[in-house]
Amino acid sequence: MELLVSPSSLEEARLSLSADIIDVKRPAEGSLGANFPWVIRSIKEIAGEKPISAAIGDFAPKPGTAALAAYGAACAGADYVKIGLMFSDHDDARQVIQAVVQAVKPVFPEKTVVIAAYSDYERLSTISPFDMAAIAGEEGADVSMIDTGLKDGKSTFAFMDEADLTSFTRENRQLGLKTALAGSIAFEDLSPLKRIDPDIIGVRGMVCGGDRSNTIRPELIEKALAMIRS
Repeated sequence: MELLVSPSSLEEARLSLSADIIDVKRPAEGSLGANFPWVIRSIKEIAGEKPISAAIGDFAPKPGTAALAAYGAACAGADYVKIGLMFSDHDDARQVIQAVVQAVKPVFPEKTVVIAAYSDYERLSTISPFDMAAIAGEEGADVSMIDTGLKDGKSTFAFMDEADLTSFTRENRQLGLKTALAGSIAFEDLSPLKRIDPDIIGVRGMVCGGDRSNTIRPELIEKALAMIRS
């Protein structure tokens, strides 16, 4: 597994350089809120050869807007371009995913398109992660992701258990997709996550001492990496 860490500032990005992937988002705009292109560029400069991920938003069914945002994030330097589907209709999901893939892959074939759905999809009335993944695989995305859509301290494990997440990961592999799991993950979740075996886990609060509003602590990133790789 690779560890993705989400800093909230340039200063925190410098504290996160031991992570495998540095994530760029703007929590004020949602779970997968988009940050500014100049912030993406600046964090890419800080990260150097380290890959960075950029969220482009928790999207309504607006494929044109999604395509433009995805292209902008890729141009700004994001190696992973990540979108959340904050709606339920499957045809709309297909149109948005098609648009994002078409915006990124022909121009930047080396970059990775990440499509996210939410573990708490039932309370949000959004598309289920399993249904999203099937469409993402058909449309040429690279990574299928689960996060929590409502950031109220509840973990992905509060909504989907180990068996659900194992099935999700297994089905993604059958679809030719990698798996990313996030959503208030704690240190005690690392043992089941090692059994589930996704490709990427995304964290913030865990490496801030349990409170995502605190500052990232590099020693906690190192602790997480050691636990993942043991």
